[in-house]
Amino acid sequence: MEVLSPFKDGIVSDWDMVDSIWNHAFNECLLIDPKEHPMLLAEPSSNSQQQRERTAELIFEKYNVPALFLAKNAVLTSFASGRATSLVVDGGGGSTIIAPVHDGYVLQKAVASSPIGGELLTDCLLKSLESKGVMIKPRYSFKRKEIQLGVCQTVDLDFPSTTESYRLYSQRVIASDIKECVCRAPDTPYDESSYSNIPMTPYELPDGQTIEIGADRFKIPDILFNPSLIQTIPGMENFVEIAPNARGLPQMAIESINKCDVDIRRELYSSILLAGGTASMQQLKERLEKDLLEESPQAARVKVLASGNATERRFSVWIGGSILASLGSFQQTWFSKSEYEEHGVSYVQRKCP
Repeated sequence: MEVLSPFKDGIVSDWDMVDSIWNHAFNECLLIDPKEHPMLLAEPSSNSQQQRERTAELIFEKYNVPALFLAKNAVLTSFASGRATSLVVDGGGGSTIIAPVHDGYVLQKAVASSPIGGELLTDCLLKSLESKGVMIKPRYSFKRKEIQLGVCQTVDLDFPSTTESYRLYSQRVIASDIKECVCRAPDTPYDESSYSNIPMTPYELPDGQTIEIGADRFKIPDILFNPSLIQTIPGMENFVEIAPNARGLPQMAIESINKCDVDIRRELYSSILLAGGTASMQQLKERLEKDLLEESPQAARVKVLASGNATERRFSVWIGGSILASLGSFQQTWFSKSEYEEHGVSYVQRKCP
């Protein structure tokens, strides 16, 4: 079995795969006929016009939904927090997107994006552990047997036909849990000498092996603030060729706000919303607020906001979508199938700004 993603940097790159996922969701999970339900679909704030039209075409032509609405992730996150204006920092798996929202609309010209997301941080942690001799065994590759009370033995299993992509996926699942359990954003920029003697933190792997994690606990999260740290991780040196212009979160946020009208900048600085799975990183909110206070104009009153519940941060887009779809006033904004047939797919730009 191959494990592949239909997304690249948070944007759809394989439409056949997306079609298969939607088909599975409707027929195997939700058990619904899409012809009977209007669809509210969340999309990346940086989605292009071509991507939006391709989405609408597939939804109407293949699934024959009666109506569609494309809502940008940043807008839905704002609705989830009860705000119409905010600067949304969306830390996803494949990318980080910062988008200013004003009166419920994304200011498209000021959207900033970076290929650094949760998946890249997980890969960095995995490579760093491997360079120290720590090999993470995928869960399928062993079983644990209790040989006497309280004593377990690990027995390796052999699956020679397992694909490389599935093996890597299985390792990433474990590495991601390590990241979520022990990593935290450092209070100040990471410096090798300052963290060389910090206490080690233990983590028990699924196979029973206990590993000790030291400076990586702080180094990996600090990549969000200083992307050049990636080049210091064995096996990740070529990242600079992939994303030579990657910036840290504070620089991206300030750059985005500076592209907005001067009259709303103050309000954006005071309503910075953290969302997405990566936003659940320990101390990320406090570090981002600290760095922005140091780098933003003196007159700015910086306030970084995040739900105290990690699950709400991760699923803020879904929560915002459920709120929006339940509003009575929203029902007249749908892009209907009849409008699609009359005006064509490009009409989605007008109906779903």
